[in-house]
Amino acid sequence: MHLSLHKNILEQITNKTVIKEFWILGFENIQNTKYLLFLLFLMIYIITLSANFTIILLISLSHLINAPMYFFLSHLSFSDILLTTTIGPEMLRFILREGSAVSLSGCFLQFYVFSVSGINECLLLTVMSYDRYLAICNPLRYSSIMDLKLCILLATSSWVCGLVFPLPQIVLLQKMTFCGSNIINHFYCDLLPLLKLSCQETSANEIVIAIGSIPILFLPVIVISVTYIKIIAAILRISTSVGRQKAFSTCSSHLTVVCMYYGTLVFNYLVPSEGQYLGLQKMVSVCYTIVTPLLNPLIYSLRNEEIKRTITKLIFKKII
Repeated sequence: MHLSLHKNILEQITNKTVIKEFWILGFENIQNTKYLLFLLFLMIYIITLSANFTIILLISLSHLINAPMYFFLSHLSFSDILLTTTIGPEMLRFILREGSAVSLSGCFLQFYVFSVSGINECLLLTVMSYDRYLAICNPLRYSSIMDLKLCILLATSSWVCGLVFPLPQIVLLQKMTFCGSNIINHFYCDLLPLLKLSCQETSANEIVIAIGSIPILFLPVIVISVTYIKIIAAILRISTSVGRQKAFSTCSSHLTVVCMYYGTLVFNYLVPSEGQYLGLQKMVSVCYTIVTPLLNPLIYSLRNEEIKRTITKLIFKKII
């Protein structure tokens, strides 16, 4: 009798402490500026969607769709749309409510879609660096190597890897028990804050992170670094300054996006997510999840003569 009663009491205590939902804090101490922040991020969200949809539309409606670089750029824009749509609307809700509850399944789904877009973007940037390498270092064979079949294969592989690689982590998260505090001091469901709330051993998650970082982060960084070393060496061998400038202009937009994307991504996971560094990590996360998808299409459109000419032609045709 006493044993059964003791067991029931323990079950009641356990049920009270097991987390059924997470509370996302969002941004703290913004009572006086939350409406201003809401309008700012709403404007960024709308511009981001408009700019990336415009890039996809321009490439689809013009001859640029036949060029491998712009084919990959359209996929990059779609990945940016997926990323900003996964984070942006929820972040706006957290700002207005100064924090909000999210179910476990909703949190895991956001983390999964966020991971899909992030992994896909890493791989697409790697593929685009290979494309620029072929265009500058092997121009005579460029068209025969980077044909439509290879472009479709590379883009499809990036999306498949993006869809598959986060699945082991999602399976492990769903098997976890979360207890104690349910507060995530962030504006979206990221992996490290989730692991801190687990009352189980997280060594399996850490092993998956270590193994997954090789094809997702380290190999792309190595490939991009090697290709750009060869690209820069090839550009320096060009005899005329006009030729060097023209060659560099074909890859400057991509190089800018790569530096911006990987810079914020690496810095975000190197900064400790505790104490005085937490606010800094949130700011870097805003750059990575909100600002980068906004700047990508702007960088490509403002620094690319082909896209500017296409925009001008389409506007001129519409006016006529």
